[in-house]
Amino acid sequence: MSEIKDFQDLIIWQKGMEITEKCYYLTKSFPKEELYSMVQQIRKSSASIPANIAEGYGRRSSGDYARFLNIAQGSINELKTHLLLSQRVGLCEDKDIESIIYLLQE
Repeated sequence: MSEIKDFQDLIIWQKGMEITEKCYYLTKSFPKEELYSMVQQIRKSSASIPANIAEGYGRRSSGDYARFLNIAQGSINELKTHLLLSQRVGLCEDKDIESIIYLLQE
């Protein structure tokens, strides 16, 4: 197992970046009228996941790190809600979000 020297070495951060990337690609196909609503919500909540993991990693105490991991977990729940709502209102289909949902659960 390799040594963790930086937050970028964390598998959880790498998965968070993968989720964010998938969300950006997904929302490119959303209607333009969703740009400042659902698109923005999905992109912000997905980007918040790896950002909070990175910020927590840079903190001095394990308590601070745990707090930021908790915030990232909240962003995961928020993102999952936005994805499921997008599917329910017809902005995307099950197949479009299933790989993202899987990563969120992982």
